[in-house]
Amino acid sequence: MRLEPVANPSLARLLGFPAVALAVTVLIGSGLAMVAGADPFATLGLILRGAAGSQFAALETLNRATPLIFTGLAVAVAFRARLWNIGAEAQLYAGAVMVALLGTGALAWPAGLLLPAMAGAAMLAGALVLLGPAVLKVRFGVDEVVTTLLFNFVVLLFVSMLLEGPLKDPMGMGWPQSPRLVPEARLPRLVEGLRLHWGFALGLIAAVIVWVIQTRTTLGYEMRAVGLNRQAAEFAGIPVGRVILKTALLSGGLAALAGFSEVAGLKGNLTLDISPGFGYTGIIVAMLALLNPLGVVVTAIFVAGVFVGADSMSRAAGVPTYIANIMLATALLTMVLAIQLSRFRVKWG
Repeated sequence: MRLEPVANPSLARLLGFPAVALAVTVLIGSGLAMVAGADPFATLGLILRGAAGSQFAALETLNRATPLIFTGLAVAVAFRARLWNIGAEAQLYAGAVMVALLGTGALAWPAGLLLPAMAGAAMLAGALVLLGPAVLKVRFGVDEVVTTLLFNFVVLLFVSMLLEGPLKDPMGMGWPQSPRLVPEARLPRLVEGLRLHWGFALGLIAAVIVWVIQTRTTLGYEMRAVGLNRQAAEFAGIPVGRVILKTALLSGGLAALAGFSEVAGLKGNLTLDISPGFGYTGIIVAMLALLNPLGVVVTAIFVAGVFVGADSMSRAAGVPTYIANIMLATALLTMVLAIQLSRFRVKWG
């Protein structure tokens, strides 16, 4: 068995296989709902209503999508240049630490100056976290999958040490959390009375900027060239090592903005649970979007809707929320297979 590329795949082929992948995902989710003792059709309806059935539900979905946009963009940028960044979680927490350091009164600046300073410091911290594994890859050929993955645990333990020591809130009744941010360090709400904040708008702006970088700049061309064929890029005179380092700085900075938006926009202080795995979920978001920055926004909202809808469904039908995790994993696996089958045909012989 071998795969042969299809020269000019038809529109039906390009859309048909992904449609089948989504149908398979829905069938598996329905089957799991039946095993849990619930009506599969009612369960899917509860997920849809929980994700977008009201203004509150829709805005909560966008709120949950905000950090996924940033981590999805971070992964998409890195993977485009074949820099396998599995450490977006570490970069997220690095950015969150900088927000907690600067936003609790260290800088007595107005919001117009303090918020950009916090965002810039967060991006710098996240960029430096990924720069280390990138240097090891370029200089010594160390596998960045291992180093970035291990950095997740190192940074999380470092944050735990800070919250039990220098950053611990003396008024927190013993809980491992930082002091509350000053009002000037908080991102304003997009809708008064609801939790959606300006971090979502920042995510949209970041997606457009990344799209422009990838499609309209020399760096974007070099990133695509390195990702497609590193040896050919080197032969063409592209400084591959320098491109990988620039990609690492951009990717780490984008992931850190997720930490900035969660602390400054939503939580108001730093805790160990600000991320329930946004860095890892960003990999799913980026892959489902085919590493397209604008597609990341769409898939982030879709993934967030599944999670928010699953929470609502769990409360209403008594079905475990883990069904959402299984559905997303299934969607990723089937979509990757569908994309391959839409561009290649299987030949036996």
